Amino acid sequence: MADILIVDDHEQVRAVMHEILQGEEHSVREASDGATALSLARERAPDIVFLDLQMPDMDGMEVLRALRDDESTRSARVVILTARGDRDRQAGLELGAEAYFVKPFSPLAVLELVERLTAEA
Repeated sequence: MADILIVDDHEQVRAVMHEILQGEEHSVREASDGATALSLARERAPDIVFLDLQMPDMDGMEVLRALRDDESTRSARVVILTARGDRDRQAGLELGAEAYFVKPFSPLAVLELVERLTAEA
């Protein structure tokens, strides 16, 4: 079982991710913005963070940097979710993201990745 944090400003994306993961016995939390995501992550460090890049106020790259800079959240496995395609892929991977999904993404691919990441932990 993994503690998973879904960070996306679109409620529909969070709902789809939650639906994909809910039957897998994971603890799933949601945040609609970067500040809330960081607060939740610092409150209880997640195992896996699904992180949107395009969000108002604080974008996903800022959130990823903050997660990596904080000792309590540094070990979280981050998976980028974005509609941008490969534009920011390299930067995210250089900051330590585990994987990169372009919206729309495959539910099966999400489940396979979560299974792999939890097996490696």
